[in-house]
Amino acid sequence: MNIIRSLKGTHDILPEESNKWRKLESIIHEVCLQNGYNEIRTPIFEETSLFSRSVGEETDIVSKEMYTWADKDGTSLTLRPELTASVVRSFIQHNLSNQSPIQRLYYIGPLFRRERPQKGRQRQFHQFGIEAFGADNPEQDAEIIAVAWQILNRCGLTNDADLNLNNIGSLECRTNYKSALKEYLLPYLNDLSEVSQGRFKSNPLRILDTKSEKEQEILKSAPLISDYYSPEDKNHLEQLEEFLNGMNIPFKINEKLVRGLDYYSRTVFEFNSRILGAQDALLGGGRYDGLVKILGGKQTPGIGFAAGMERLLMIMNKERFSSEKLMPDIYFICLDQKGIHIALRISKDLREIGFKVITDPLRRSMKSQLREANKLGTRFALILGESEIQENSVSFKDLVNGTQKLILQSNVLKFFDDLIK
Repeated sequence: MNIIRSLKGTHDILPEESNKWRKLESIIHEVCLQNGYNEIRTPIFEETSLFSRSVGEETDIVSKEMYTWADKDGTSLTLRPELTASVVRSFIQHNLSNQSPIQRLYYIGPLFRRERPQKGRQRQFHQFGIEAFGADNPEQDAEIIAVAWQILNRCGLTNDADLNLNNIGSLECRTNYKSALKEYLLPYLNDLSEVSQGRFKSNPLRILDTKSEKEQEILKSAPLISDYYSPEDKNHLEQLEEFLNGMNIPFKINEKLVRGLDYYSRTVFEFNSRILGAQDALLGGGRYDGLVKILGGKQTPGIGFAAGMERLLMIMNKERFSSEKLMPDIYFICLDQKGIHIALRISKDLREIGFKVITDPLRRSMKSQLREANKLGTRFALILGESEIQENSVSFKDLVNGTQKLILQSNVLKFFDDLIK
């Protein structure tokens, strides 16, 4: 019989690794709550039109990478390839703007894109991110970037990461700049790759993000978007720079940074790792002041970021974030079938006051159970045999220093409570 294996681009997170995932998740939860962000959880599939309208029909995500199928009633459904659109949909559907003029939300969850699996990116991958709705002032941008910095710093990654920042302007600015950029690139059109030629027609700003050395050379003399800023665009960027400097968050302006999705406006940013190689993006985001309206809501400014968790876990400090094995506090060894109900009851009571307790359902010998307890790194053992059952007691053993004593069964909880004080 053939063994059924996981599909290409998916992987199992085994117990040893899941401990490391939980540690990263706990950092995300803690930092987001410290900054006033509340968790939101959305369905993993949505109507396809949500992503085609928000992400953009011409993006690789929509045109090539989405997992899409027709439901039984003919509705086109898609496994979510990104989460901002889902959060915006929920924001509109549940009228969250009526609850507070500022909505701060964060998420953690799986996403799906049918792309070539690569280091740190699978077809089912995981992201966390935050979204803030309601404020178009640059201090909101600074807050979002500061939360990203705080999370990366708690993960020990800021010493090897660079924050790239750009302002891609208002809609009028981008419209004028796209025309100028197309005019500049037209004589070089045959020298561009097939991908860039497609972007020339649909969204020429995306060409600025090219990894081709030949195209980067062509772009060296291209017009700059900053030449097309309105006074408001320029002021927004200058104030954001001032706020980041005030928080001692280092950054560099990168006028080639545009990000990959169509809904961005004004502020865009990206944290890049110096040790990841070609696929070096750790975390990225930007402002999307028109997206809520595009998806049917009221005109509402918004800004957020997202980060791939697999990629962060690849480079998190191995000593500080090494996987933690399960290390029980107590291993309860029951040597008499008549005492199983006693062992289970005491174990349950110990767990309810905060201890990690393991019992053995295989009814092995004491030698085998002690060997397992030591293998797990357990500190204490409780032993219940025939004599202990008759005396309503249980034997206590410290597996580190070897000390032993008898404890009355009715006194076990108080004994352990006193032991850790």
